[in-house]
Amino acid sequence: MAIQILSPQLANQIAAGEVVERPVSVIKELVENSLDAGSTQIDIDIEQGGSKLIRIRDNGGGIAKSELALALARHATSKISSLDDLDTIMSLGFRGEALASISSVARLTLTSRTADQSEAWQVYAEGRDMKSTIKPAAHPVGTSVEVLDLFYNTPARRRFLKTEKTEFMHIEEFVRRIALARPDVTFNLQHNGKLIKQYRASALEKRVELVCGRTFVQKAVKLDWQHDDLLIQGWVASNEISDLQYFYVNGRVIKDKLINHALRQAYISRTNEQQSYVVFLQIDPKQVDVNVHPAKHEVRFHEARLVHDFVYQAIVMALESNQQLTDDEKVVITPNRQAAGENIFNQKIATEPKGYSATNILPKKPINHVKENVIYGQLIDTKASFEIQKMQSEQLPLADDNDSITAPQQAVIETLFPKRNVPLQSLQQQLDSSSLVQFGRVLTVIQPDIALLEKLQDSQQTFMLMKLNIAQQKVKAIKLLTQESEKLLIPLTILVNQKEQQVLSDYRPQLIFLGFDFYIDKAKLHLHNVPKMLRTTNWQQLLPSLIAFLLSDQSAVIDPTQIAMWLAENSSDNYAESWSVTKVIQLLAQLEQIDINLLQQDTFLYPIDLQSLSQSILS
Repeated sequence: MAIQILSPQLANQIAAGEVVERPVSVIKELVENSLDAGSTQIDIDIEQGGSKLIRIRDNGGGIAKSELALALARHATSKISSLDDLDTIMSLGFRGEALASISSVARLTLTSRTADQSEAWQVYAEGRDMKSTIKPAAHPVGTSVEVLDLFYNTPARRRFLKTEKTEFMHIEEFVRRIALARPDVTFNLQHNGKLIKQYRASALEKRVELVCGRTFVQKAVKLDWQHDDLLIQGWVASNEISDLQYFYVNGRVIKDKLINHALRQAYISRTNEQQSYVVFLQIDPKQVDVNVHPAKHEVRFHEARLVHDFVYQAIVMALESNQQLTDDEKVVITPNRQAAGENIFNQKIATEPKGYSATNILPKKPINHVKENVIYGQLIDTKASFEIQKMQSEQLPLADDNDSITAPQQAVIETLFPKRNVPLQSLQQQLDSSSLVQFGRVLTVIQPDIALLEKLQDSQQTFMLMKLNIAQQKVKAIKLLTQESEKLLIPLTILVNQKEQQVLSDYRPQLIFLGFDFYIDKAKLHLHNVPKMLRTTNWQQLLPSLIAFLLSDQSAVIDPTQIAMWLAENSSDNYAESWSVTKVIQLLAQLEQIDINLLQQDTFLYPIDLQSLSQSILS
């Protein structure tokens, strides 16, 4: 067959295959056009599930007579005009395909009037060349679109339509979704001449209550977080019988794999509960691509990982707060403004307890540790006093009172580094005296978490068994003692009793040293900073367990090393490792960089005598 140009009608019918799947697709495109036109009331009238009649009427700005015929042409739109506009799309429609696609598979009549015109005009398009006919009509300011006999000229597509009841259920669900996105607009839905749904313009919370039910609003937790140009608002619950799941990006209903994954991960520990949420995500239009599919259900985020973590943490924190706080207590979660920046949507001034403000947050651990080294030198008495003074004058000329070692930090340093009378060896001397241990080579992994090692030393061959999970926890604990803290995107709030408040106060220096930053106000613990490597941990579950651990033994003081070991063992991101020889080699490389005095090898390394064992078996 020779190459030829497709007729306009055939080209539009092919394009309609992606835009118009069923009657609800037509309604979606037409209602979005009405919203883009600035409508405050939209009437939707359908017959026989939309297969016979779809009529959308709005009170928007209307279409001028000179543009009516162009409105039905393919790739004709008033939403964008250049490539730059495509990067910052805020309108729901922009492709210019909807009306042309609909008119190619149905009989479409468009009637419109602008405020400047004294009369309305009507355009009708049908036929081989899609020629349009324009004539005067009676109509108020706004636009009406009437679609008759959907798929009348494509019988194969018509056979795929479901029953009238099923098609109407899809339409009713779409109206609910769009009504949640635009509470400022009145929506009226009629089916076969009967008014089925009416959503009057109202505040967002009233609209959510009307669409989702009062029970959902009463039991759900309200979201309101912001991080840079990311803003998330809405309601989440996990104990509803109904399965309400509505997610919006810049007012657009979406079905995105990235967002769905974040939501599934947030609800992963609630397998026996329904996932119910109404969430609105606002993001800089330049950071999201909506031009992915003609139906505009899918989007792509430029900073996908940031969006994923932001949504995940927001939902997890809200769900855990809902689970632990009492039902008669109003849930009010204050965003972490220092990490998030100013919330332009919430200008109320948050009250904070006396003595705590954004300016006295725990300072970050110094990168060069100069001041700590000076204090350490004083404690072990390895330098003359004049040398210490010289170091302070040369290395800390700009230090002020705010940067000095605080009393809690001094207490922690003295706990970790007791005073010595004998000077410590230099780093090179320590390396020369083999303070770093060599573990040999990995022979095999003989159990899921046990490895067999071989070591040759002084012409002697020795074998050892290593418990891999314990060794990995040891590495993790030592890292916790040396890493900096990091702010949570969303601060955590839990209830604590008097006894728990006291133990947190007693162990505050140790927790601060590990990277925690928190304050207690009116029986609530507000957590802002956590150790950097544990930022993604579910602290709503782990923090109560940590407090219980600190309360477990009141007779002895638990030092930061013990707390780090407990965190390494119990953190939620600690999972059953599937060990291989390659992974064991990587673990050994990390262990061999740690001082032997810190490792306590007897907790995970066990020498074995294979020769004696083999002789006993043979005998």
